[in-house]
Amino acid sequence: MSQRFPLPRGFQAALAAAALCTASWSGAAAQTYDLTMAVITSPGDGYSILTASVPERVAKATDGKVKVTVSDSLVPPAQIATAVREGRVDMSAALHTYLAADEPRMGIFNLPGLINNIQEYKQVCDAFWCEDTRKIWKDKWNAIVLAEGAWCTQQLFSKDPIHKVEDFKGKRLRVHNPQTAEVVNALGGKPVAMPTTEIFPALERGVIDGLFISTCVGGSLEFWRIAKNVQNWSLGPINGWAILANPDSWQKLPADVQKQVQGAMDALQQEAFGNYDTFVSNAQQEMMKKGVTFWVAPEEERAKLMQQQYIGPSYEAWNKRAKQVGFDGPAYLDRVRTTLGKSASN
Repeated sequence: MSQRFPLPRGFQAALAAAALCTASWSGAAAQTYDLTMAVITSPGDGYSILTASVPERVAKATDGKVKVTVSDSLVPPAQIATAVREGRVDMSAALHTYLAADEPRMGIFNLPGLINNIQEYKQVCDAFWCEDTRKIWKDKWNAIVLAEGAWCTQQLFSKDPIHKVEDFKGKRLRVHNPQTAEVVNALGGKPVAMPTTEIFPALERGVIDGLFISTCVGGSLEFWRIAKNVQNWSLGPINGWAILANPDSWQKLPADVQKQVQGAMDALQQEAFGNYDTFVSNAQQEMMKKGVTFWVAPEEERAKLMQQQYIGPSYEAWNKRAKQVGFDGPAYLDRVRTTLGKSASN
């Protein structure tokens, strides 16, 4: 018969402590975080391509600790920023332009002739604007910016050709920002606000004659089947977007995990700008294969469009709203122009 000897009390305590530590370590190692991310419907654009990749990027960066569920049905497009502020979603990929009526600094790229391409957009972003908007996102929408990007170049899809300034007259055109709406109105057109999901039936029924939208989204949704004329007037050609996080949701992540997620978002932002031209080119090539011809406004027509009588109201409305919000609009625009080496007449 074997004899059992009681373990010394000190040894028993050590074993108990070790077991407790092991259990605690296992619990910490198993800790995972589930986040919801709202996006808008935008097939074909770099926006949708990159936001769809967020779950995989974040899971890889955090070794599976953070799971992000992306959906375009969580909130209506117009609420995609406020949903983060209110904590209805943990993250979203929001559009500056949807907020430009409330906060004009969110819509500087919509002002005609101010920012004309992705290089100028990035230049102003890096100089001061992205830092400014980060503060605005935090102060007004209680949101932390994790990454920035931009939509494919905006095109004007229309049923009838709009190749001269006079062709805008009487046209009902879908716009997505107040600055372009002012220009269309000054040109004698009729700006119409409308979510992307309603555009195709509106074209079919004759509710609108055309629309301003991203090259990539317009191509993927095949608006060119009805609005066969695809034109670049360089009216607010670049529109930005930002991936946002609710601060409470963000703070639930440990510091090391936050760093991992931010690293993944930094890489996403680099791709958003680095691959921008490729996104646009791919969309154009796909449409051209299907018989779409792209038209770019010649300099003489662009010069007519940029006359004060047409673009002045857009700037006047922007500056008026800036004053209401509480900042010096003309000085802010001068800062943009100085960054780009442009004069006030540009």
